[in-house]
Parts: sequence; structure tokens; C-alpha cells
Amino acid sequence: MKQGDFTELAKYYVDRPGYSKELLRYVSNRVMVEFGDDIVVADVGAGTGKLTSNLYEIGMRGYAVEPNDAMRNEGIKIFSKIPEFLWKKGAAEATGLDEHSVNWLLMGSSFHWADATKASIEFKRVLKANGYFTAIWNPRDVQRNELFVDIEEMIHRIVPELKRVSSGASVTTEIIKNKLGGNFKNIVFMEAEHEEIMSKERYINIWRSVNDIQSQAGPERFEMILNNIDKMLTGMKEIAVPYKSRAWTAQVC
Repeated sequence: MKQGDFTELAKYYVDRPGYSKELLRYVSNRVMVEFGDDIVVADVGAGTGKLTSNLYEIGMRGYAVEPNDAMRNEGIKIFSKIPEFLWKKGAAEATGLDEHSVNWLLMGSSFHWADATKASIEFKRVLKANGYFTAIWNPRDVQRNELFVDIEEMIHRIVPELKRVSSGASVTTEIIKNKLGGNFKNIVFMEAEHEEIMSKERYINIWRSVNDIQSQAGPERFEMILNNIDKMLTGMKEIAVPYKSRAWTAQVC
């Protein structure tokens, strides 16, 4: 499996958790102060639509933009009865969206895959004057439960050379500022804890959707990781998994 290629993972993305809707409401309220209630949003690097779903749930409409055909097709299936979001093929560096057509553009757990210099220029092209960009991640908040600390330690024992591309846990405001260059201003950071109750099968499928670990571990070691997780969850029918949505929002210059 290639690092950054999500074709084989699309079928597992449906099991991934959503983002904190409380955090998204706070940011959307700020955007609506600027533009009023009728705003257009764009979820870029939408995958199968996890963040898109959250945006729809808080009353948003707009576009879901995804470069990978398998991921986008899964999203289109999921959203087949939701006309509020139009799915388009495109990437952060070339969204395919019209100039100055969007009030609020977001990337959920995907900004680290983009060429930030090109993406920042593209976002400025797409956003309306005074529009907003949000980069949001949803890392597991492992320190809140010893079980998840043990799982992380097990993974690093099996793949000691592992280097995470980004789970969002290590991102800082300075990193975001450098990536956006001079195209954005007024960066604001927010984070919010949330929790998802899920089955054992769903939890393991979420691990199956993680590209950077699979690509670095290789098939044999990754299967060992999944087997170990399965054993560590013996006797558990449901698991409360803690997450922490972390978001940086900036206004276009």
C-alpha cells in the first residue's frame, strides 16, 4: 500500500468517527456573523463524507470535493438522498470550484496531505472576500483511557520506526501559520473533547482505514497489530472511544 493512497481503504471509512459538532457550530456562528445565515461551505479532501455529514447535521450546504475516485464514489452513495451537498472531483491544490464561490472552506484530517503553498493560493481564489478556512483533525484522546495508551504502545513495539504523517495531535498554530503563508490572517485555535460508542468490529475497521501505519508496517506487521488489538478487546461488546477535535480557523486576506 502506498502512503497517501486511500483507494483500498474507502470501504472502511464509513466506520470512522465524526468531528465535534459543538466545535463546528462555534466556528459556523462566526462565519455567519460575517455573511448571514445563507452560507456556502466546501469540504475539501472530503473522503467518504465524515466531515460533510457533520456540516449537513448543523444545517450547512455546499460542496464535497475529493480526488480519490473510490472514496468519492462511496461518499456519493452515502449522500444519494442529500441534495444539499454536491460532490465534485478535485483536490486542495485544484478544487474545481468557481472563483469566490464559497464562504467557508474546510479540510478534515487531510490538510497534511496537501501541498500547502498551492492549496493556500487555491483557497484564496475560491473563498469570497473575508471568507474562512478551517483545518480540523480528530485524533484519539488516548491519555483519557489506559486501554488506548496500551494499544498505541503495542503498535510502536511492532513498528518502532513508525512516523505518523499527522493525526492532528502534534499540529500547532505556528505550523498552520507557516503553511498558509501570507494568504490568511487572524488564526484561531479551538479544541473539543467528544466520545463515540462503537462495536469492536467498527473500532478495528477504523484501524483498517489508517493509511500511514499500514504503508509503513507492511501487510504482515499490520495484520499482527490488528490481531493484538482484537485480543486486547476480548469480552468487550462496546467501546467508548475518546476523541479530541482540534481546529484552526483563519480568514482570507
